[in-house]
Amino acid sequence: MKKFKKYLLSIMAVFVIVFCGVFLAGCMSPAIVSIEKTSTVGYVDTYTITYSNGSTSTFEVTNGKNGKDGKDGKDISITEIYQEYVKEYGEISYQDFLKQYLSLNTDGNASVINECLQSTLKVYTKFYESSSSGFLGSQTKSVAIYTGSAIIYKMYEDYTYVITNYHVVYDNKANSDTKDKLAVEIVGYLYGSEGSPSKKGTTTNGYDDYSYGNYAINFEYIGGSIENDIAIIKTKTSNITKINKNAKQVKLADKYYVGQTAIAIGNPEDEGISVTEGIVSVDNEYITLDIDGTNRSYRSIRIDTALYSGNSGGGLFNSNGELIGITNAGDNKDQNVNYAIPLSIVTGVADNIISYHKSSGSVASAYKIQLGIKVLTKNSKYTYNKLTGYGEINEDIVISEVDQNSIASEIGIKVGDIIKSMFINEKEYTLSRSFNIADMLLTIRQGDSITFTVLRNSTQTTLTPYEVIKTNLIKIA
Repeated sequence: MKKFKKYLLSIMAVFVIVFCGVFLAGCMSPAIVSIEKTSTVGYVDTYTITYSNGSTSTFEVTNGKNGKDGKDGKDISITEIYQEYVKEYGEISYQDFLKQYLSLNTDGNASVINECLQSTLKVYTKFYESSSSGFLGSQTKSVAIYTGSAIIYKMYEDYTYVITNYHVVYDNKANSDTKDKLAVEIVGYLYGSEGSPSKKGTTTNGYDDYSYGNYAINFEYIGGSIENDIAIIKTKTSNITKINKNAKQVKLADKYYVGQTAIAIGNPEDEGISVTEGIVSVDNEYITLDIDGTNRSYRSIRIDTALYSGNSGGGLFNSNGELIGITNAGDNKDQNVNYAIPLSIVTGVADNIISYHKSSGSVASAYKIQLGIKVLTKNSKYTYNKLTGYGEINEDIVISEVDQNSIASEIGIKVGDIIKSMFINEKEYTLSRSFNIADMLLTIRQGDSITFTVLRNSTQTTLTPYEVIKTNLIKIA
């Protein structure tokens, strides 16, 4: 693992909420005794909540995508239960509800972590390097093997796609025998079936050769982005399942919030896959990393979860076992200041690369469109949501410049417009932070229709749709 001005890393932590059937002294409202499914009609399940005073209430959950097909049923959330409680017994804060009627179970914490381990790998990447020695500066060939971490992102019948950091598969010190300074070999190990490289001889081109053992899974690099520090590698799904049929792709979170549990799983110091836990300290922060001799700015989640060399590329999970980011960096002066790539960037880049790789069958780059605008932000403020117990920062995204003959000018965006939302193929996405625009641009493909809703002179207007063509797409480094 390589270190930078902010060096690269990874981690994980969680806790699970369980129902408490014990009435708490001093509480005026009844406690929850049980919640159980009491009937099913078609795709609709009815659940009954029983309280300590003998009263009951019910709520319904419609299974299936959009409640239509009966598949992929929606899990009951604690927020839904809270909402039903408020309807029945009146206002109570979300935090007080959890404190009074629910308890934290540390064993549940462990169960979520153990589930996440099924989606975790440690990886080794091999590079060819050369060094000068002696009075005449003779070149000595050597093999460098670095270690990092990874997560299973998508498992299909034919191939499985895995995410790690770009700096795990890239070596700026690699010589010309390492094409594009990208690893000549990438090998991964699932949790519980770990191994490590061992020297077995010398190759015909004069480099040390290594074997990796029976549990090794060979991966192929299919694309990456140094600007986002994301790389995608793949292997046949059968290579995964023959080692462990229980391996599974990660679950993805919808959002993350300051103060939420942040669990990192990775391979710190090449000592094997392990877990660390902390919280999300800052939801959005920009840091500087040097991967290839160039300083770049990276949008990051700051966490106080412990990370070490070798954690890079590992998953950062919430207390539900859902992925919220990919750990990649740390402050070498303060162990309580570490960083992860936010999920919206991770999925945007990963889906982008996988899409173009599948269409071309070769190593792919990520692409995005260039709108031709500059923005500034105004009226930034924090808004707390009493219902969920979380808050978010919201800001006005104000257009300060529009390039001539740009996509933005064709759509009809004007200086002074306040961007409220973006439509992609008629689906609306609310934009509450300026970086939301850049994240959404990663999801756009050739043929997509895009437009925006703006606030102009106090009137909200939906602008002209624009169909993206191939020449609109620019490669991301």
